[in-house]
Amino acid sequence: MEDPRSGNRKEHKLIDILTIAVTATICGANKWTEMEEFGCAKQDWFSSFLELPNGIPSHDTFGRVFSMICSNTFEKCFMLWVQEVIEKIEGVVAIDGKSVRRSHGKTQGKRAIHLVSAWATENGMALVQQKVDEKSNEITAIPKILDSLVL
Repeated sequence: MEDPRSGNRKEHKLIDILTIAVTATICGANKWTEMEEFGCAKQDWFSSFLELPNGIPSHDTFGRVFSMICSNTFEKCFMLWVQEVIEKIEGVVAIDGKSVRRSHGKTQGKRAIHLVSAWATENGMALVQQKVDEKSNEITAIPKILDSLVL
């Protein structure tokens, strides 16, 4: 994935920003400030395999970089990375739908976000998540998930 930032003022490596953000998200971070806090709390661990030339990026850096990244490109790169990490998926792949906690906005009339996930039970990780269209149901997301998996 190419770095979307231009110029010489890149204090943090893109791979460092992405690694901290993905790890923080897996551990429950939902906001840029939470990603920064998570990075600071785990800085010694991140330093063992990331360069971190200027320490942990600020929450503003996370927000700025992710606002420049094409979400489709990021998703494709992330999926390629996941496929490399898991050499072989064994056992059952469970498909299940869930509503994302606190994703609704009753005062704004926003409905909760619904996701359908494919979970490799023996590998212990989610392989794919697909957002369900607001006026649809889980069944419409399942073919998209199955198409994206190489089983």
